[in-house]
Amino acid sequence: MTLFSFLGAIEIGLIFALVALGVFISFRLLRFPDLTVDGSFPLGAAVCAVMITGGYSPFLATIGATLAGAVAGLITGWLNVKLKIMDLLASILMMIALYSINLRIMGGPNIPLINDPTLFNQLQPAGIEDYVFRPLLMCVIVVLAKLAMDWFFLTERGLAIRATGTNARMARAQGVNTGGMILLGMAVSNGLVGLAGALFAQTQGGADSSMGIGTIVIGLAAVIVGESILPSRKLILATLAVVIGAIVYRFFIALALNVDFIGLKAQDLNLVTALLVTVALVIPQLKRRFAKKH
Repeated sequence: MTLFSFLGAIEIGLIFALVALGVFISFRLLRFPDLTVDGSFPLGAAVCAVMITGGYSPFLATIGATLAGAVAGLITGWLNVKLKIMDLLASILMMIALYSINLRIMGGPNIPLINDPTLFNQLQPAGIEDYVFRPLLMCVIVVLAKLAMDWFFLTERGLAIRATGTNARMARAQGVNTGGMILLGMAVSNGLVGLAGALFAQTQGGADSSMGIGTIVIGLAAVIVGESILPSRKLILATLAVVIGAIVYRFFIALALNVDFIGLKAQDLNLVTALLVTVALVIPQLKRRFAKKH
């Protein structure tokens, strides 16, 4: 693997670390099976691309994409909390709706950002190659997002969200507005995913309506791989594990597709993903069996 491919894998891994953090909130903290991610990821990309091509600053476009993702998560939570639609079904309905919404926003299947300003080329200092600077900037963004998330979930509202996911009935008995906490948690979760979509569009040179397919699988894979590498119940270590899982997952994907003797091609991406997740799920079981024997 070349240095260019290695840094590219780190860059994409860090982008999907934001997705993984969002998935961690919904699946692990809220216990809410959320498939909205497959729609909110391209939603963030679409809003960002439209705003940039419309003359807005990439910074404002990135913020707008994050807010759009948060609104999508909020609507999914509202369908569940207010309309009493089952959580999984509510997220599926929102995911399907977002496919058409994204096409409406973009006015077509894709929007290129080849010669337009982006967050990366606006901040890139002279003397540093873009393929080196992009992973560095993404590292800073992910670290800031992780620290902000760690802080938020140690606040009163954050603890209320965690209590809602752990035992909603007990949380209600303690005076927690569990419906409101679900809405807030889903908004934060998909806001992170929308941010990831905006950054992905800016690094890949455009937004596409089909770019969200399989995003939830990647997010879950990162969470599972991370928890296998660094199992912990402490929130700070759990979020760190998720970030590491996303980077490791993307690195192994790039390695598998770049090693000639394996013979894998781009169309084998989903096969590699399935194998990696299977291995990540089996390893903890093997560890427990080994521990029992000894």
